[in-house]
Amino acid sequence: MPLKIKTYLYRMHQFDSNMCVAFNHSSQYRMIRDSFRLVSRLGDGVFWYGLMFAILVFQGSDGMRPVLHMAAAGLCGTLLYKWLKAKTLRPRPYQVRQEINLAALPLDKFSFPSGHTLHAVLFSVIALNYYPQLSVILLPFTFMVGLSRVVLGLHYPSDVVAGALLGSAVAGLSFLLVSSF
Repeated sequence: MPLKIKTYLYRMHQFDSNMCVAFNHSSQYRMIRDSFRLVSRLGDGVFWYGLMFAILVFQGSDGMRPVLHMAAAGLCGTLLYKWLKAKTLRPRPYQVRQEINLAALPLDKFSFPSGHTLHAVLFSVIALNYYPQLSVILLPFTFMVGLSRVVLGLHYPSDVVAGALLGSAVAGLSFLLVSSF
């Protein structure tokens, strides 16, 4: 690999790592730490399963298509992020940088990409396609899920960005598939 590219990649990694440390330092404040722990816990799936349940309750049979769409795309997102984590084997920030405070327990061993962010973006994109009025709830929550992963010391910012891009891509592809039915 040419020296310029190596230097660029090194600087990008340093920036990513330093941003992670800066965001993570806010977790020393109990209110911030506890708030982001709650958001992260809801992002484990609780919020999204609750949303799908609410859609079925309030929309009845009309809610079946959006819920099945979300569930199928969510399964694809899970398979993709688990495969990527197994291939990239990127350690979590707290495993690499001593000054990072682990403020919540990870669900798995590796960092790249953020599965929480992938699913938050994926579910939000799909839900908002069917119910745009939910944007006042889903957009801030999705942003907070991604931010929580860095604040809690579980992911680098680049893991979160990658998760968001992958979630968008999976959601976009799911619309192509759903439109063919």
